[in-house]
Amino acid sequence: MVKHGGGGLESGRVRQLWHLLEPLHAVLYYAPEVFEEAAELGYATDERWPSYFPYRAAPLGAVAAERVTSAFYSFSPRMVAEHIAPAWKIASPDALLRARVRGIDRAYRAIFGDRTDSPELAEAAALTRRVAEAANTAGRPLAAANAALGWPQAPHLQLWHAATLLREHRGDGHITALLVAGLDPVESLVSFAAIGAASVERFESRGWSAEEWASARERLTARGLVDADTDADADGTATDAGRELRRAVEEHTDRLAAAPWQALTAAEVDRLVELLGEFWVAVLSSGLLPSETTLGIGKV
Repeated sequence: MVKHGGGGLESGRVRQLWHLLEPLHAVLYYAPEVFEEAAELGYATDERWPSYFPYRAAPLGAVAAERVTSAFYSFSPRMVAEHIAPAWKIASPDALLRARVRGIDRAYRAIFGDRTDSPELAEAAALTRRVAEAANTAGRPLAAANAALGWPQAPHLQLWHAATLLREHRGDGHITALLVAGLDPVESLVSFAAIGAASVERFESRGWSAEEWASARERLTARGLVDADTDADADGTATDAGRELRRAVEEHTDRLAAAPWQALTAAEVDRLVELLGEFWVAVLSSGLLPSETTLGIGKV
């Protein structure tokens, strides 16, 4: 149900649409076609991080690692610096922006086949674009940077661009919710792992040391958010207060992500959910995306 008059969609519907759009965006970080484009520019592709950071940060321009660390929030500053320091020497942001569009074009055609040029995908793209264009990007650096880019001509590329803009719009808002909750970058991961959103091993991909993780866990324990009875070598389990705080963070994130969806009527939202289902299934069935991510999709 759509709630107009400033409320946007109800929280559950906003989250459902994020769940549907997130995999369409995330193809950028896992598809072999996108890795091939990165390799052509000179980036290492033995793992995803050497291209992940420049691909995602490219809309910001050739910014320093500190700017990327701030915008990405949950990554260790050391990890960001490791990949951003050489990034703009290998290729310019403009070259990366062109490469990611080429890569997504090829990846979507490989995943969707003849459905890439279908009227249903074009309809989904048109609806999602209307939402993306309605997004207020004030105070949202990654959303604003992507909104400043020109729209691709092909509908399937418009769908990806709209999904990306809305994903970063939500992500920027999520950082606001974390700040309001008083969770610093590493605490945000420890508290999320503590409610079972993903394994600690998955969160280790963000580059924090064992000492930094343990220190954050101690701070959360002192606040009554993680079980104080946890063994020294354990990972920590959220208390009732910790679970309530994370629930509040996710609901705050949903509220901050809701406004652009007022661009559609209730019937149009229902139609978009129907349209996106086919392409969401195709991406998940491709086997490209990991079964567990740090986003907690399906668990929060």
